[in-house]
Amino acid sequence: MFPLARAAQSLVARGIQHTAVRQAHRKHEATFHDKYGTMVLLGGAAMFSAVWGYVFTQLKMEWGLSPVGRVTPREWRE
Repeated sequence: MFPLARAAQSLVARGIQHTAVRQAHRKHEATFHDKYGTMVLLGGAAMFSAVWGYVFTQLKMEWGLSPVGRVTPREWRE
């Protein structure tokens, strides 16, 4: 059994080596991410900033969020 397992391991190792050599000699083709990745990222960041900028400027929000000094206790009813 040992020689059979050794032969199988050798075949697997040889197949991996052939795959690695094939990939190393292949020319690198530009993928979508290589071509447009930066522009898509910048476009998304600009869209994100524009939408949230619009939301924050159109929302009637009070920026002093602390209630200290604004909240007064009500009179206690008995």
